[in-house]
Amino acid sequence: MDKTLNYEMNEITRKPIILLIDDDPIINESMGFILKKDFQVVSAESRAEAKTLLAKLKHKPELALVDLGLPPHPHQPVEGFALIEDLLAFDSEIKILVLSGQSDEANMHHALTLGAVDFIPKPANPALLQTRLQHQLMLKQVESERQFLNDTNPIVGQSDAISALREQISQFTNTVFPVLIEGESGTGKELVASALHHQCNRKNKPYLVINCAAIAPELLESQLFGHAKGAFTGADKSHKGFFEEAGDGSLFLDEIGEMSYDLQAKLLRVLESGEFHRIGETRCIKSKARIIAATNKSLQQEVASGNFRSDLFHRLSILKIHMPPVREREGDSLLLLDHFLQFYADSIKPIILDDKARQHWEAYHFPGNVRELRNIVIRLCTKYPDQTIDTTRLLQEFEQPHSPQKVINEAELNMFSSQLIQQQLSNGELNLNNLLKELEEFVIQQAMQLYDGNLSKAAKAIQINRTTLYSRMQKK
Repeated sequence: MDKTLNYEMNEITRKPIILLIDDDPIINESMGFILKKDFQVVSAESRAEAKTLLAKLKHKPELALVDLGLPPHPHQPVEGFALIEDLLAFDSEIKILVLSGQSDEANMHHALTLGAVDFIPKPANPALLQTRLQHQLMLKQVESERQFLNDTNPIVGQSDAISALREQISQFTNTVFPVLIEGESGTGKELVASALHHQCNRKNKPYLVINCAAIAPELLESQLFGHAKGAFTGADKSHKGFFEEAGDGSLFLDEIGEMSYDLQAKLLRVLESGEFHRIGETRCIKSKARIIAATNKSLQQEVASGNFRSDLFHRLSILKIHMPPVREREGDSLLLLDHFLQFYADSIKPIILDDKARQHWEAYHFPGNVRELRNIVIRLCTKYPDQTIDTTRLLQEFEQPHSPQKVINEAELNMFSSQLIQQQLSNGELNLNNLLKELEEFVIQQAMQLYDGNLSKAAKAIQINRTTLYSRMQKK
């Protein structure tokens, strides 16, 4: 496999990088072939080669897939464990997944304790492996977005829904009681959690965030409560957990609905008594941290299904905040568009939406919420720098088909009616060339929308060749 990368691509549009480390070149080759569609793949066959490769890379890898058995001790996990520590020292944000035949419980637990996020025994099903990698990549994106949101700290919008949200945040800012933030994926629940802390009288105290979905269930308890030296295999030293580190600040438990049922009981005890103990110790430690939790699930449904404890739900939901989806934030999508154009101004060249495209933008419901909206802005700016975006180009970027009735205004629906044409003829207002152009644009829009932006299918549907369709779209 070619271990060099083309790094001339824009940082925003490049594929995520995955680093494969396995002493078997055939495994590296086969994994690289499977993953190359979704990732830029670089590989190494030893710990030393991996460290040398990292020093040469222009961009840090998002993911690493590590075998434990590496030379000079391929039948022992020592080099793999050391490599996990090396990778995290190089970049504390890298997501490390272990793919190894040395998959006994002790090795798995130690790898997770060192900082790996997942452990997959060999041989691995390719589809399962890709699913696990994509899951970690998604979590990394969420964490990056959280950092971006915390750094820029805008809750952008002037809609009634956002005004009500700001009022709720103000009401709950200084409470000592838990706050539960509910909302769909991509809405920006992290923003609310950050605002609750940074606007309160604890703002100079620690604010810690833990994603309950991003950490292996076997490791989450230790991350929350800490552990004593020797509490389990691989616990070479004592470790403070998030509750202890948070002190009397705030602890944000994101994706609380993913927490295991057994661990929920231990969290409930902390909320009720304010006390906990590290794994392997009996000494009680006091916690004064204010708890903020978030979920994209209906915890009431999870309770009914037996996946979430009723008593914990009622304890967490004393105060609830609903983060509205974009479709409930009338008028905010254009403000968010302008916000992201300004935020990325130093990285990508801007675009302008023409009047009709702006109407489509406002009408679109953005099922992926702010995350989807941001990604569309990035794609448009990258594909059409310094250009005006028309409806045809915009519709190609929408990730789900949406109802034409919501996007096409009444005038467009009726512009070819006999009554309207006769009226325009009588008033001397009809321009045949303009009308034919509008008809062509309308048909192309509908074809592109129907076939999800697939040029070949759209061209076949309206019985012209693909090159002609592309040429006509460029003229719009």
